[in-house]
Amino acid sequence: MVEQEGFRRYIAHIILWIGIAIVAFPVYLAIIASTQDNALIANGQMSLLPGGHFLEVYYQTIFIGTSGSTREPVGNMMLNSLVMAMLIAVGKIAISIISAYAIVYFRFPFRMPIFWIIFITLMLPVEVRIYPTYKIVADLHMLDSYAGLSLPLIASATATLLFRQFFMTVPDELLEASRIDGAGPFRFFWDTLLPLSRTNMAALFVILFILGWNQYLWPLLITTRDDMQTIQIGIRKMITTTDALTEWPVVMATAVLAMLPPVFVVVAMQKLFVRGLVETEK
Repeated sequence: MVEQEGFRRYIAHIILWIGIAIVAFPVYLAIIASTQDNALIANGQMSLLPGGHFLEVYYQTIFIGTSGSTREPVGNMMLNSLVMAMLIAVGKIAISIISAYAIVYFRFPFRMPIFWIIFITLMLPVEVRIYPTYKIVADLHMLDSYAGLSLPLIASATATLLFRQFFMTVPDELLEASRIDGAGPFRFFWDTLLPLSRTNMAALFVILFILGWNQYLWPLLITTRDDMQTIQIGIRKMITTTDALTEWPVVMATAVLAMLPPVFVVVAMQKLFVRGLVETEK
């Protein structure tokens, strides 16, 4: 039995390492390509070892941009993506936790129908309602703005559902104890529910930040100025379809830089993320 257990563990580790290699190899190629000469990549002669253009390529990428359809520095694109992702994540959490608190702890007419209406919006992603949403944003003069990038994506039925399920597991004795201490609805929410929801908010923040960071269709639709485009739009514009030569080292460097903020958020909040998912399941 011991030998069988060791063999199974050995096979599991082999499968795990194969999976890691499959996922990591494209990332490795992007990093290596970002240090190579553009002519070598265009001719299919790229080496699998790092080249000597690391500082040159990344300086051009972050501070200058490409010579193709856009010369916007990637540093500015990353700032736009970061602001949009933060506004979406924080906005979704703030609105969802307040709406879930109202649904669970307040009694008002049509409380459950309102919750189910919120839940049904899961079937209406931005791609389905994109034309009326765009018209509203345009009529409010929010094109090419952070408000236009983030506000239409802030409402979240999923986060509302998760917070509602968590609040329903909070013992009623905590509410009664708060009432005995003279705490009102706001103080109970601020001093009791928010600290208890810390790990859930962290887990949702990781998911929603990555969701906001990876947005492509909506920013593509409402941004017309280069200085407001996000990094995903920038990568697409760097890949030319004309006779102009695509600057592949800059494209790959931009792709590498685009991976860093989500990776940093996941690594920095890993423990809270896992705990939040476990507590949500409970």
